[in-house]
Amino acid sequence: MPILEQYPHTDDIHPIDIVETLAEHNDWDFDRIGHDQIAMAMEGSWRTYSLTLAWAPADETLRLICTFEMEPPEAALPGLYEALNRANDLCWAGAFSFWQEQKLMVYRYGLVLAGGASAGPEQIDRMLMAAVLNCERFYPAFQLVSWAGRAPAEAMDVAIAEAYGRA
Repeated sequence: MPILEQYPHTDDIHPIDIVETLAEHNDWDFDRIGHDQIAMAMEGSWRTYSLTLAWAPADETLRLICTFEMEPPEAALPGLYEALNRANDLCWAGAFSFWQEQKLMVYRYGLVLAGGASAGPEQIDRMLMAAVLNCERFYPAFQLVSWAGRAPAEAMDVAIAEAYGRA
């Protein structure tokens, strides 16, 4: 049964319940941490990404954090931060940051559902896919800046662009 048939009306369904159903449907590894939070792993071409989604009722926001480990040399950090700025200019939904203390590259996105709005499975699935696709797209550029000493502008040229049409 398609995932959409399981949730014909999502108004009364908790957003984390929808995420859990999507994870089960797609056979992703996940752990329901609590009523308002879930963690999962999604396999990409470059690596496995850790995703955490949390519902924040105080500001009515579904928060997504997608991370992967990265330990760039200290000398590469200025170039990496410039590459992050360049990547963020190309991301319309969500943004990257580097958490140096934890050695994590982080992609964050918040879906505001103020005024009692609800998120549907398609919307949440799009959030998850956008996080992984953006990490996949910019991972090579971050690696080139960090380990190959490439200039951020040059490294960003290898960022995988969105494909349109068919081959």
